[in-house]
Amino acid sequence: MLVYGRNVVNEILNSDTKIYKVFLDNNFNDEVILNKINKKNLKKFHIDKNKLDKMCSNSINQGIALDIEEYNYLTISDIEKDDNSNFIVMLDSLEDPHNFGAIIRTCECAGVNYIIIPKNRSVSVNSTVYKTSSGALNNVKIVEVVNLSNTIRKLKDLGYWVYGAEANGKDFRSIKYDGKTCLVIGSEGHGLKQIVTNTCDEIISLPMKGKINSLNASVAAGILIYEMMKYK
Repeated sequence: MLVYGRNVVNEILNSDTKIYKVFLDNNFNDEVILNKINKKNLKKFHIDKNKLDKMCSNSINQGIALDIEEYNYLTISDIEKDDNSNFIVMLDSLEDPHNFGAIIRTCECAGVNYIIIPKNRSVSVNSTVYKTSSGALNNVKIVEVVNLSNTIRKLKDLGYWVYGAEANGKDFRSIKYDGKTCLVIGSEGHGLKQIVTNTCDEIISLPMKGKINSLNASVAAGILIYEMMKYK
């Protein structure tokens, strides 16, 4: 997987992520990053800026890119073995990698223990997610599961109270989120699947006073996560 940008590169260089190659713009001169690369004895390739831009799909790369191992997802058993976990965010078929990256960043800042995503018909960790998360990805734990409804049932058995974010639910401000909490955020434009809605313990909503009846998924997630964080 190719990732790029100084924040992302810094986080990866500070982690145990396996790095295969380093691609540098011929004018790259960040001594801090270069020292880290040299200490790890990584293979460096100095290339023309235009070539690097093409490699990064013409996205802003700040003169550096890394070829790294694919992201290693955790499983539900990791949550089952974690006695200290009490705050989880679940994403129901989110499709936009920019939203995913933004949610990962919020979760890292708010101290969310795990993010759960479905294995199929959902955005996965890719270069855009790494970039949008601004390096936060290496500090969060992402669990991939086959079935969200079954996973919700397992979380309930572990003592979690599961809140689904959807229209026509309780005002999110009227609830105390003490205890073990799981927040479920739906996909852009479609919200939660009905089977997921039916499996949640409670449906909560953000009050809307404008003419548009929904918020961007990452914005809604940010508001709800920080409200729940008050009780953690």
